[in-house]
Amino acid sequence: MPLWPVYTGTKEPHDGITELPAPPPWRAFDGGPGLDTPADDADTAATSPDRAHRAATYRATAQTVQLVNAALYLRRPLLVTGPPGTGKSSLAYAVARELKLGPVLRWNVTSRSTLHDGLYQYDPLSRLYAARQAAATGTRGSTAPESGIEDHLRLGPLGTALLPYARPRALLIDEIDKSDLDLPNDLLNVLEEGQYEIPELVRSSGPGDEDPKAMVMVDGTHERVPVARGRVRCRAFPFVVLTSNGEREFPPAFLRRCVTLRLRRPDDSHLADIVRAHFDGEPGGYAQDLIDRFLSRASGGDLATDQLLNAIYLARSSDLPADSLAELAEQLMPYLGEAQRSDAF
Repeated sequence: MPLWPVYTGTKEPHDGITELPAPPPWRAFDGGPGLDTPADDADTAATSPDRAHRAATYRATAQTVQLVNAALYLRRPLLVTGPPGTGKSSLAYAVARELKLGPVLRWNVTSRSTLHDGLYQYDPLSRLYAARQAAATGTRGSTAPESGIEDHLRLGPLGTALLPYARPRALLIDEIDKSDLDLPNDLLNVLEEGQYEIPELVRSSGPGDEDPKAMVMVDGTHERVPVARGRVRCRAFPFVVLTSNGEREFPPAFLRRCVTLRLRRPDDSHLADIVRAHFDGEPGGYAQDLIDRFLSRASGGDLATDQLLNAIYLARSSDLPADSLAELAEQLMPYLGEAQRSDAF
C-alpha cells in the first residue's frame, strides 16, 4: 500500500521510499537499466561531520513534511525559500538521511554557473595532452581507437542525479537565486524531461559500434557508470531541493514546475526543540533566556539560528557564573556567525 507521509521528519531512517506509488503518467521515466544507489544507509547522507550532524538534528515543521511528500509523490523539484538560517539546505540532508537516498549531491550555484556545469565537465586539453604523451612513447598505434573521451569527462551533481538509479538520489541546488538570469529557464527542460545528452560522447559513438557504452566518472567519487551513446535518462526522478534567499524573482514557467516551500524564522517552541536536538536536551535555563533575547533581536533580520547555537555553546562550555552566562552570550551573538550566509540547523 502507498504510504503518506513517506518522509515523516523524524530521526529514524527507513525504506519508505520504496512504497511510493507510481508517478503521475506525465512524470514517468524509463531510463535504465537501474543502477544501485551508492551506500544507501543513513550514515552516508552527508559526506562531512557537520552536515551529518545537521541531517540528524533537523526539525521539520508540519508544513515542511507535507510539501516534501508532495514533491516526492509528484516527482517535482522542491523550491525552498526563506531568510538565512531557517534550515533550507539542511532539509535535503535530513530527507536523504531518513529515506536512505545515499550521499546528497550538492551544486553550489554562483553568478557564473551554467547548466553545463551542473551536467558534466569535459577537459579537452587533458585529452590532447594524453594523446601526445601516448604518441611520444609509441603506445598508440594506427589501429588504436580514436577516443578516450570518457577518461577526461566527469558528470556534475545534476548529471549524476539524473542517472537511472533504481531509487531516487537527493540533489541540492543551493542558492539558485544567485545564478545568472538564464539558469532557471535553462533548467526547465532538463528537470521536466529528466534527461540530457553529452554531445562529446554522442559524436564519438558511431552507428556500427558493438559496445556504444562509455564508462564515465560521477560526481563526488571515482566510481564509473555506463552511459550508452552519450544519452542519460533517469529512472527514479531525484529528490531535488532548490534553495533561495529571496534575492530575485523566478520565471512563472519555472515556478509552475516546482513545489514551493516558504520557511519562516522559527518561533519560541521550535527554537527550543532545535536547541535540545543540537545539545541532546542538556542546556540549562540560560538557554531559554538566550532564546528570548535572540527572538527579540532576530525580528530585525540581523541574526540567524546558528548564531544562537554558537552563543549557547559558548555559554555551556565556559566556567563563568550562571548569572553572567546569558548576558555574555547575548553580547557575542551578533559576532558568532554570518547572517547573510547561514543555514545551520
